[in-house]
Amino acid sequence: MAGAERTDTDRGGGQQREGVSAGVLTEALEAIGTGAYVVDEQGRIIAVNSHGERMLALPAEDLLRRDAHDLLHRDAHGQPLPTTRCVMRQAFHAGRTAQGEEDHFARGDGSVLPVSWLITPYRLGGRQRGTLVVFHTTDHARESGARGAPAAEPLTELERLALLAETTTQLTSTLDVDEALRRLVALVVPRLADWAIVDLITERDEVWRTVVVHAEGDTLVHHEDLQGPMPPIPERSPRPLSRALRGVASTVAGPENYEGEPDSGIAVEQRRLFGATGIRSAAIAPIRSTREVLGALTLGRAEHPGNFTGDDLPLVEDIARRAGLALDNARLYQRQRKVAETMQNHLLPQMPSVPGLQMTVRYLPAPDASHAGGDWYDAFPLPDGATALAVGDVVGHDLEAAAGMAQVRNMLRAYAWTHREGPGRIVERLDEAVQHITDVPMVTMVLARIEEAGDGHWRLSWTNAGHPPPLLVSRDGLADYLTGGHGILLGTGVGASRPDATVLIPAGSTLVLYTDGLIEAPGHTLDTGLQRLRQHAAALAHRPLPSFTDRLLSRVRPAGNDDDVALLALRVPVPT
Repeated sequence: MAGAERTDTDRGGGQQREGVSAGVLTEALEAIGTGAYVVDEQGRIIAVNSHGERMLALPAEDLLRRDAHDLLHRDAHGQPLPTTRCVMRQAFHAGRTAQGEEDHFARGDGSVLPVSWLITPYRLGGRQRGTLVVFHTTDHARESGARGAPAAEPLTELERLALLAETTTQLTSTLDVDEALRRLVALVVPRLADWAIVDLITERDEVWRTVVVHAEGDTLVHHEDLQGPMPPIPERSPRPLSRALRGVASTVAGPENYEGEPDSGIAVEQRRLFGATGIRSAAIAPIRSTREVLGALTLGRAEHPGNFTGDDLPLVEDIARRAGLALDNARLYQRQRKVAETMQNHLLPQMPSVPGLQMTVRYLPAPDASHAGGDWYDAFPLPDGATALAVGDVVGHDLEAAAGMAQVRNMLRAYAWTHREGPGRIVERLDEAVQHITDVPMVTMVLARIEEAGDGHWRLSWTNAGHPPPLLVSRDGLADYLTGGHGILLGTGVGASRPDATVLIPAGSTLVLYTDGLIEAPGHTLDTGLQRLRQHAAALAHRPLPSFTDRLLSRVRPAGNDDDVALLALRVPVPT
C-alpha cells in the first residue's frame, strides 16, 4: 500500500557494553510481551523475563541454572516428558528454529500450563550461543493467531517477538559500527525482504548510503556500485526517504513515489535505486538514537512474496529503533576511544638514541576498552652517562589512569635526573610523592639503569615495585627472569625500603620489560603466562630486534586480552 505511513514518537535508550551480561539479557527478554527464557548450550536456564515468572508461578531464582527440560516439560497429565518424545528438546539439540502447540509446562503451584512455543538459536556474545524460548498459554496463542505460517505470510506474533529479542541482543553486543550493520542486515534479509538499504547521517551532517545488500538464496551480496555519498537532506520534501531522514515518519513506498519531476537529489538517487534493484515495495523507517536521527532503514521486496503494508511498519520501526540505539552506542565508543588513543600516544615518549644500544617499544591498547590505560614505558639519559629504563602500570583503565601515568612518569624523570642515587632510593622518593601529592591509587613499576661495564658487557641495576620481572634472553636463547630487587607496589601507604639488584648483561643479549597485559589471561595462572613468554622469547632470540618485538607480542599476548600492553625491548651489542 504505497504511501501508507506511521509517525514514530516513541523513544527508548540505554547504554550497553560489549558482550551480553545477564542484566542485558534479562532486559532484552523484558521487551517481549509474553513468557520467554534463554538456555545455554547445556539447556540450563540463564535468563527469564517477568512474564515467564508469572506464567510459570516460579521466581527467577527457582528457574535459573536449572535444566529447562527436566524442570518444565510435561505431558498433558503433568508427568515428566521423556526426551525421546519432546519435540522442543530435539530441536534444541539440532540447533534449529521450531514451533509447537498444545504442549505443557509445569508450574510452581503444581498445575500444568498448556502452551504453544517457539525456540530459536540465540547469540549470547563472543563465541557463546544459547537458545531463546518464547511461549504463550494455549488460549493466548489462539487469540493472537500464533500458528505456523508459510514464509510468504506475515510473521506470527511469536516470530515477531523472537526477532525483536534477537535484534536487541545481537545489536547491543557489539560496539563496532560495521559489525552492527552486518548483523542488522543478516537479521532482516531474507526473513522480511530480499533487499536492505541503510543510509546513515555522518557527524558532518552528510548522508552516506552505507549498505545495499541483496539476498541471493542463502548468500548476501553487497552492491557497492549503489553505495556512496548522497545529496543533502531536503528540508520540506514529502518523499518517503527524505521524511525518514528528517525523523518525521516511516512509510510504505514503491517506485510510483519517485515518478515525475524529482524535488531533490535524494529523489534522483531513490529512483535510481528502485530501477537498479527492481524493488516494487519498500518499508522505510528512521534510525534514531535518544538524541538525534542517525539515518534510515529501507527494506525492499523484489522477488520476495507479498508487498509491505502499513501493518508491517511497527515491526520495521522497532528494528530500526534498536539499530539506532546500538549504532549510537558504537559511535560514542569509537569517538571516545579515538580521543583516548590520541591522548595516550601523546603521553608516551619518544625513545632516545643511545650509542651501542638497540631499543624498540610497543604500546597496544586494550581491544575492547573504550578508554586509555595507565601502562607506560620510558627511557632517558642520566647525567652520569647511564640510561634509565622504566615500565609501569597505574591501576585503572580510564583517562584518569592515563593522566596519573603521566604524573608518575614525569616525577620519576625529575627524581632520576636530580638525585644521583640507585633505582631503589629514587623509587622510595617517588612512592612518598605519589602518596602525598597525587590522586594516583597504586602503581607497579620497574626502574633500571644500564651502562657499559667493559669487555662487551653492560651493567644493569634495577628495583621492582610489585611488577612482573624483567626477562633477560642471551643471544644463544637462554632466557631467565630477573627476580631480584623485588618490593611492594607504590601507593600502599607503607614506607618500605626498595632493594636494588645488579647483573652483567652478556654481549648480544636482549632485555624485555613489559606490563602484565602481556602475560595475564582469564582462566590461566600467572606462571603459565610467564612460561609462555620465556619460551617464545628464547625461540626468537636470533631475530632482529623489531621483528623479535612484534613476533613476541603476536605470539604471547593472550587471545581476548582486555588489558593494555606496554613493552620495551633492549639489545646490547656484540663487539666487532
